[in-house]
Amino acid sequence: MGLMDYLKGQFLEIIQWTDDSRDTLSWRFPDEDKEIKRGAQLIVRESQVAQFVYLGQFGDTFEPGKHSLTTDNIPILSTLKGWKYGFESPFKADIYYVTTRLFTGNKWGTSNPIMMRDQDFGIVRVRAFGTFDFKIVDPKVFLKEVAGSDHHFRLDEFADTMRSRIVSVFTDALASAKVPVLDLATRYSELGDALLPIINPATVSKYGIEITTFLLENASVPPEVEAAIDKRSSMSAIGNLNDYVKFQMAEGMAKGEGGGPAGAAAEIAMGFGMANQMFAQGVFNPNQPQATPAAGAPAGAPAAAPVADILTPAQVAQTLGVTEGDVLASIEAGDLKGKKIGTQYRITKAALDEFLSH
Repeated sequence: MGLMDYLKGQFLEIIQWTDDSRDTLSWRFPDEDKEIKRGAQLIVRESQVAQFVYLGQFGDTFEPGKHSLTTDNIPILSTLKGWKYGFESPFKADIYYVTTRLFTGNKWGTSNPIMMRDQDFGIVRVRAFGTFDFKIVDPKVFLKEVAGSDHHFRLDEFADTMRSRIVSVFTDALASAKVPVLDLATRYSELGDALLPIINPATVSKYGIEITTFLLENASVPPEVEAAIDKRSSMSAIGNLNDYVKFQMAEGMAKGEGGGPAGAAAEIAMGFGMANQMFAQGVFNPNQPQATPAAGAPAGAPAAAPVADILTPAQVAQTLGVTEGDVLASIEAGDLKGKKIGTQYRITKAALDEFLSH
């Protein structure tokens, strides 16, 4: 082998990377301690960019195409190396190829429950998982913050590195969006699209990657919150409670299920209804004076129950079966209307009826 052949073997004349894998994010060209010849051909294929690094500093970035490495098209590297008049001799630099295609179906999930403030349930612990698609849009940031100096950075390494970071970004986005837990559990696809504008500014600036699709496949809450959601759904399905009670009463009487659940519910509802009517009519007021039979009425005929128009707090308390203090508290709160005469309150029959009707 002649001297020229030996020298030729010490220089890099063609630099390229044929990616035969589907899981490589970045790859450092193995220079084998060779120097790059002036005018060497740099080949960058579609879905790739080539990033030069000189002594730990980022140099020029090359998009897809065929490039001759001369002073004119590596101005940043020329500045870093300090070539005042261009370069004629070979030089050394690290060259990283970064894949810019879309990587799909990457899984994410919370290893521990995340805390979020919900307008309906207060502070809630939520577990969530799903998938996301991403691509590298800023090679310099990606190499600096994610891949580092790894000579062959693969997707499985990315998953280990980024899973917790993606969850952190998701948590911040969820807190900023103030999405209710009820929507979190029922509107997965809409939620992912709504969170993208909040997630991407963080992932692009911090990691150099853009998330094109973010899917929430499942969100779970503690059992007690699930029970509360189920109860709220049940109440929404029932609708008007008064109509539901009437329906239960009618169904129980039609089936004759006096001892069954429907009949029991009907009887309880009917009992409450009758009790309210009797309270309203003053039947349970032991202090209410009894009417005497009208003149000419047959002996033994039931006397008409007179209505006491003005009641004291003590009489109202006896009627309702509560303490006099409870009655005074209701008056002062404005729930029960009363007239204060001197130091004593008096309540009209109409005011008591109005109170019981609510």
